[in-house]
Formats: sequence, C-alpha cells, structure tokens
Amino acid sequence: SESNSVSKLGQIIEETDALVAISAITPDKGRDIKTFMRNLSMIENLSEFLAGSPCAHVVYISSDAVYDDDSHPVREESCCSPASFHGLMHLARERMLAATLQEAGTPLMILRPSLLYGAADTHNGYGPNRFMRQAGEGSAISLFGNGEEKRDHVYISDLSSLIRLCLENKSEGTLNVATGSSVSFADVARYAVDLQGNDSNVECNPRSNPITHRHFDTTETIKAFPSFAFTALEDGLAQIARSGRNND
Repeated sequence: SESNSVSKLGQIIEETDALVAISAITPDKGRDIKTFMRNLSMIENLSEFLAGSPCAHVVYISSDAVYDDDSHPVREESCCSPASFHGLMHLARERMLAATLQEAGTPLMILRPSLLYGAADTHNGYGPNRFMRQAGEGSAISLFGNGEEKRDHVYISDLSSLIRLCLENKSEGTLNVATGSSVSFADVARYAVDLQGNDSNVECNPRSNPITHRHFDTTETIKAFPSFAFTALEDGLAQIARSGRNND
C-alpha cells in the first residue's frame, strides 16, 4: 500500500511474467474501515502498475467471504453480497483488477478459497489450525455451542496445486476452491484430539450467534481440472500432526 510501490513493481515484473496476487491484511489484524481501505490501496497501486505495464497473466486469491451467507450451495454464480468488510474488500479488489486487466488485455483468474488450514498457519483461527494446536498442547478445545456448523476446509497444499494448474494453463475466469465436503467443527475437534493423542477435552459453550452452514457445488472445479483431487480433511490433519512431531 506504499505510494512508491508502483515504481518498485516496475523493477520486478516483466511483460512475460505471471503474477499471483495474494497479499492482504487478514481479519485477525483488523476488521475496521481503516484496514478495508489499506487493503484496497494495495490493489489500487497494483492496478495502476498493470494498466501501464501489462504482464502475461494474473491470478488473484480472493475468498468465499464475497458470497451471500444464505447461498446454499455456493456456486461461482451465487450472489456476491458480503456480510463483512473482509468479503467486501475482496469483491472490490476482484472488480478493480477485472476492469484494469480487461482494458489491458491481460488474462485474469480469480480463485475464491473456503477456509484454509495447514501446519505453518499464523492466524490461529477457529477450526483446524487452532484445534490442532490446542490438542497438541493438551489444552481444551472450546467450541461455539456444540460445534454444529459445517464448513468446507481446504488444505493449503491443495490451493498451491490449483494455483500451479491455473498458471500452467493460463486460466481465466472465477473458480471456488472447496472440496465439496463440509464437516462440522465438532468433528474437526474430535479428529484433532484423536490425531494428537493428548488428554485434550472438547468444551461446548453457550452460543451467541445462530447456527449457519456452508456447502459448495464443485462442478466447475471438476470440469476445469478433472484429474485434480482435494486432500480429505482427516489426511490433511494427519499431515499436520506428522509435521509437528517431526519438528519436535
């Protein structure tokens, strides 16, 4: 978001390069208007650069937060009506890049991942990342209500693989990154405890928000990359557990 970033990009990116735009201030760092505007500023500067110095291909990593909470199941053509500044930010950035790159004639691929998890995650968000850490420490895992909500959890390596496929194929358009299998947070917590093998317990707490679920229709992903297969949640969590033991 620095004012001199446009000139800095000019020293790095060449016309034959593909660019993956993934930088953002995440919700754990801020959910307010100031954070929203700083995130827009990043893509404003990037768009200014791309308008004058086009590259060969752009892949933007967005989020499923752009969709209306009532979309069931979520498809690429589902209504985009974000309920948070985070979702609104991604939707605005998508459209900023789309307008800029259409004029420049540069292909744009937008990927909208569901909830991501992986061993090196730094956000400690509610779900696999936090639960695996808590179970690994032998701490209690605290659920909202009974953990009934179902979400589609995506292993970070799968997102990396899809980015690679998009780059190799110079893909254009919009694609959700979701497994098509939604799992409750209660089940994620049980997997974590079983895999880490400690004396962690799962605690249920009074609920302050209504129960919501999110399911995805993955038809477009299958059509785009028919040989690609997502990592099952149990397998992804097992890889995290092994990674932790190898680092001990």
